[in-house]
Amino acid sequence: MSMIHFVGGEKGGVGKSVTARLLSQYFLDKPYPYIGLDADQSHPTLTRYYQDFTRPLNLDFFEQTDAIMELALEENRHILVDLPAQSQRFLDRWIEENGVLELCVEMQIPLLYWYAVDGGRDSVQLLDNFLTKYADKLRCIVVKNQGCGSDFTDIETLLKHTSANTETDVVQHIALPALHAPTMRKIDKQNLSFWAAINLTDSSVPHLSFMERQRARVWMKKAYSAFDTVL
Repeated sequence: MSMIHFVGGEKGGVGKSVTARLLSQYFLDKPYPYIGLDADQSHPTLTRYYQDFTRPLNLDFFEQTDAIMELALEENRHILVDLPAQSQRFLDRWIEENGVLELCVEMQIPLLYWYAVDGGRDSVQLLDNFLTKYADKLRCIVVKNQGCGSDFTDIETLLKHTSANTETDVVQHIALPALHAPTMRKIDKQNLSFWAAINLTDSSVPHLSFMERQRARVWMKKAYSAFDTVL
C-alpha cells in the first residue's frame, strides 16, 4: 500500500526541509520503497541532499502535481512531497478541484501531512488556519521542531482545543530534537545526506569528525523513535 506524505507549514524557517530530509533517510534506512518530490523551486533542498531519490515538482500546474497520485498508484511506495513556505493555496486548489481526499479514501491510499512549527505566534496562527480547514479531513502530524524553538505551549493548547472540537483524533504531534547547531551547519556546508553524515570517514572526501558523527547518529535515532510513534 502506498502512502503520501506532505511536509509543510506555511511559515518559512521552521524546519520543513530538515523534517523532509530526516523522513527521506528514515524511509531509505528501513528500507521502504520511496520517492521524494521537491516542490520548492527557489530552494530545492531535498534535491540537493537526496538527488538520486528526488524529482522536481511545480505546484503551479495540475499536470505536474497529478504525478503525486500517479506515483502512488503505480506501485506500493512512500511518496514524500517537500513543500515550500506559502504554498498552501496551490495545494488547496489541487486537492479541492480534483477531489483528492475522496480519491485517497477510494483507492485506500493514506495521506499524512507533516506540519512543522517553531512555537511562535505566526506558527500558531497558521496552524490554526490549517486545522480549521483540514483537522477532520486528513491525518495531520504536527512537528514541534526543537531546532527552531523551545516553547510549544501555545501549539499544545491549540492541539488540545482542536481535539476537543473534532469527531476524530486525527491530529498528532511529535517533538523533533535539535542537533548541535555547528554540526548541522557542517552537514549542510558539506552537502551531506544524513546517511553520509554518520557513515563517511574517508579523508579524501568531506566528512564529519568522529564525535560529530556520533552526535548526528544519536540525533537521528531520537528522530526515528519519534517517527515510529506515528507511523
